[in-house]
Amino acid sequence: MPETTTAPSTAPDAAPTARRTLRLGVAGPVGTGKSSLIATLCRELSGELAMAVVTNDIYTDEDARFLRSAGVLDAERIRAVETGACPHTAIRDDITANLDAVEDLEAEFAPLDLVLVESGGDNLTATFSPALIDAQIFCLDVAGGGDVARKGGPGIGRADVLVVNKADLAPYVGVDVERMVADASAARDGRPVLAVARTDAASVARLCDWVRGVLTAHRSGAHVPQDPGPMAPHGHGPGAGHGHGHGHAS
Repeated sequence: MPETTTAPSTAPDAAPTARRTLRLGVAGPVGTGKSSLIATLCRELSGELAMAVVTNDIYTDEDARFLRSAGVLDAERIRAVETGACPHTAIRDDITANLDAVEDLEAEFAPLDLVLVESGGDNLTATFSPALIDAQIFCLDVAGGGDVARKGGPGIGRADVLVVNKADLAPYVGVDVERMVADASAARDGRPVLAVARTDAASVARLCDWVRGVLTAHRSGAHVPQDPGPMAPHGHGPGAGHGHGHGHAS
């Protein structure tokens, strides 16, 4: 009886899983160091991740020019959106210009690992639409005052991570960083809070590790984009949720 042989399989190998670009928003008030934070992330991570950046300004491309001049990425990987309106409008209400810029970068430089989208400087109500980004960093800085984290807002309360930036300046502006971080942690129900100074390698490493962790979760499908919403929990009087008491000492 002739020996039976098995023909080699002609089926193609399984297609590799597509690399999913993580879209990471960076929001926060004017002057909190969003552009510098993005520059730091680009310096630290561009050697291991394929990255691009979209900046937002109302009537200028100054943030994009700052990042290009810093040499943190190839200039063509940094795109500017001039919103012509309140910054939060372009990241939450009508995201068309930003979404076009992100998708153009993803198409031109595919495959990308990470696109950072910087909001124009806004106030404590600024949040990104989850239709635009997958995760959100909200940025405060110590020079804005140690009590800002207690004042709350949707970004402070429910962004994926809250960064207390420029922590190295705290002694010069009379802020207790540990207290500010503790207040922020209480306002965020245990969501991550990171004190960061671009001159402090350990704090920068913690921020980079957080980004890597979100990227890993995003690729696996474990990360679900959250919508912080236009309102944060608030109340009036002692014990009213995460609100702010208005009692006065007698």
